[in-house]
Amino acid sequence: MAKVPGAVMAAGGLVGGYGVARWTRRRELGGAVLAVAGVAAAREWRERAGGVTAGALSAAYVAAFAGSHPLSKKVGAWPAVFGVAGAVALTSWAVADRRG
Repeated sequence: MAKVPGAVMAAGGLVGGYGVARWTRRRELGGAVLAVAGVAAAREWRERAGGVTAGALSAAYVAAFAGSHPLSKKVGAWPAVFGVAGAVALTSWAVADRRG
């Protein structure tokens, strides 16, 4: 069975977490989606590129989540979420996923 790249998991976690939180009006459910996807992506990153890289990409994932909030005030919520998800996915692919 083919593995899901960390880039897909991370982007899916950011977009999915926001979507779940928005549509259910339960931020904790969105946070759970974000956390589960982040842990899964970190495991994939560690397997492909090692612990240091996984730590750096995990920090980027959390920073993207945090950064999407002030960005949303400038460009809107969905564009901010898609923008940071794309940035994390591109970084993940460049640093870890293309190796595997």
